[in-house]
Amino acid sequence: MNEQTVTIDAATCLYGIIGRPVRHSLSPVMHNAAFCRLGINGVYLAFDTDDTARACMSMRCLGIKGYSVTIPNKERIISELDEPDETVLRIGACNTVKNSAGRLFGTNTDWIGAVKAIEKKMDIAGKTAVILGAGGSARAVIYGLKKSGVDVTICNRTVEKAEKLAKEFNCKAAGIGHAEKIRADILINTTPVGMGSLSGTSPVSGQGVMNYGLVMDIVYSPPVTRLLQYAMNAGRAAINGLEMLLVQAMAQFEYWTGRPAPEETMKKALEYAISHETH
Repeated sequence: MNEQTVTIDAATCLYGIIGRPVRHSLSPVMHNAAFCRLGINGVYLAFDTDDTARACMSMRCLGIKGYSVTIPNKERIISELDEPDETVLRIGACNTVKNSAGRLFGTNTDWIGAVKAIEKKMDIAGKTAVILGAGGSARAVIYGLKKSGVDVTICNRTVEKAEKLAKEFNCKAAGIGHAEKIRADILINTTPVGMGSLSGTSPVSGQGVMNYGLVMDIVYSPPVTRLLQYAMNAGRAAINGLEMLLVQAMAQFEYWTGRPAPEETMKKALEYAISHETH
């Protein structure tokens, strides 16, 4: 890994991620590597909290420059912001906060991560996509795809929830089983199936994956989920959650600093952290 070090002094700018839990977050390794690579006097820490009101008060009082926001804080932090942007209001979730002279500005870069990760594999305008799940992550992905001209179908275990979200974003809805039969260019899993206690399971069968040209899983641990293994076995393009995580983090870095993010540095830091992860 990079042997450079950051000197922390009275002028060091503080950034961090707020959520619960955040102990295993990979965001600190990416952002700290980026600060180091560009010679920015900044440090990025993980703050385990679900108290967004106090986290934002601390941000103002202590002059913390930026937050990444993860579960369960993405929705509840919106009311604490001075200026949430259009993406936050449309998606209904905020994953990035910037402190400018005590005023808190919010945006959402999750959708950028999803769209740019897919665009590295194909031109998505005019394509069709099936989204598995109807939670906060699904909202960001759907927003990005619709913005890019993709025809979206939401498949969720609770059909009523899928229908409500589909009405909001002007797309189609169906039960989770429909993903086995429908044909589309893109399949994206935004559910937790494939991680944690559900590791080794897949929301779609190996046969069902054959109906799609590209398969993306926002789960990044493990890097290759059962769903992505099915896709690769079928000769389909596969994108894991690490790519989305990297791209959204790059967008955050640029939002905070106004400087281009060092992609290769952040990618190597991420890969190193994953390869040395202990369980």
